[in-house]
Amino acid sequence: MLEDRVRELKEIIAGNDGRNAVDPLFARAVDDLVSAVYDDIGQIKDISTRALFDLFVIKVLYVGRRSSDAGIVDYLGRLLDNHLDTRDVFPPDEQGRPRRMYFSDMLDRGVKGRYQNAFEAYRRYADHALFVTGVFPESLRHRRQPRGTLRRRAARGVDAGYYVSTGKTMYRMAARHDLAGDTHQRETLAKLARYFELYMDALNEMSERYIMGFDMELIADKMLDCFNRYRQSRDETHITNARRYAAILRLDPVRFPALFPGN
Repeated sequence: MLEDRVRELKEIIAGNDGRNAVDPLFARAVDDLVSAVYDDIGQIKDISTRALFDLFVIKVLYVGRRSSDAGIVDYLGRLLDNHLDTRDVFPPDEQGRPRRMYFSDMLDRGVKGRYQNAFEAYRRYADHALFVTGVFPESLRHRRQPRGTLRRRAARGVDAGYYVSTGKTMYRMAARHDLAGDTHQRETLAKLARYFELYMDALNEMSERYIMGFDMELIADKMLDCFNRYRQSRDETHITNARRYAAILRLDPVRFPALFPGN
């Protein structure tokens, strides 16, 4: 089961906390799991979203950037899983349209009972900032304003720089709060503040390759594997999956008649 294999990787990481345990065998195991996620593209994998995010974090951060902190790997996997509902990330405005948020917005929501204390507000906003800049960086790029747009309306935009600086500050404030010690998160939160850009960069890669997009090299390999299995077995399942991978790659059916006969 894929989820059990991800759990085994996390146990290895936890057992080597403070030093990176990546060797050729570990790296191969991670690549094999990522590859397995893309197998049988027409089926739903027996893996939870949390385990899936853990796997992607291990791939881009622990293997790709040689992180050595087991707490960070676990924290980022939980952060991604907790932010699945984008309505919490981009809450609707009065017209129902998604909007960006300032820290003051979070505090306003906290006053209404959303957060139990300042520690929770600091930590949640910092998580929000890291998630947005890491997974949705394109949403923070300045767009050209239509002619006639009021200057004050443009000034209300929240850019990536705001989220990075405020997110770092909020993680730092959360790390200094008494509850950080009580919840055993002080060191993790301090590292998130200190290396915010590093984790943001890792999430950028993860989003581009695995969440908002696909690892195109892996998809191409999968397509060819399915096609070769079809040629050997003539099992229609394999050619169907090959065509699904081809659709992701946006291949022109006319140029690939072996995959799409009759086009």
